[in-house]
Amino acid sequence: MQAIFFLLDTLLGFFTLLLLARFFMQLNRVSFANQLGHFVVQLTDWLVKPVRRFVPGLFGLDLACLLPAWWIQCLFLVAILSIRGLGAMEGQSFELAMMILWRGGVATVRLGVYLFIASLFLQAALSWINPHSPLASPVAQMNRPLLQPIQRFLPLVANIDLSPLVAIVLLQVLLLLL
Repeated sequence: MQAIFFLLDTLLGFFTLLLLARFFMQLNRVSFANQLGHFVVQLTDWLVKPVRRFVPGLFGLDLACLLPAWWIQCLFLVAILSIRGLGAMEGQSFELAMMILWRGGVATVRLGVYLFIASLFLQAALSWINPHSPLASPVAQMNRPLLQPIQRFLPLVANIDLSPLVAIVLLQVLLLLL
C-alpha cells in the first residue's frame, strides 16, 4: 500500500510541479524559448490547452495552469482517502469536500514553495558551476521577482549576493506556517 501512495505522490507531484512551473514562468514573463521552457510546455500542453478553452485568465494569471495543479492535488487526496477508507466521514460529505479542497490548495501552495526553493538552489549551483548554462537565464528570470525586494535591503557582502539564502530561509518559514 505504501508503494502505491509513493508512486501516486511522485507522479502527481511531479506533474503538479510542472504545471506550477509553467504558471510561474508565465507570471514572471520567463521566455519559453529554451530547453526548460520546451520541456515544461511539451509535458503540460495536453492538459493546459483544453482547459484554457473553458477557464479564462484572470488579472494576467494563467488559471488554466493553476487550477489543474490544484485539482490534481485534490484528486490525490481523494485517492488516499478512498484507499484508506472513508468510514469515519460518512454523512459529512460537505465537510469532507471542503477539507479536500482546502488541503488540496495547501498542498499546491507547498509544492509552489518547494519549486522556488529548488530553483533558488539551482540558480546558486549554476552560478558557481556553469553561469553560462542554457538553464541559468530562465531560472534567474523566474527567481528575480522573489529576490529583488530582498536585494534592495540586503547589500552585497564581499561581492557575494546573500539574497537567495535569505529567500530560502523565508520560504522555509512559510512552509512551517503551512
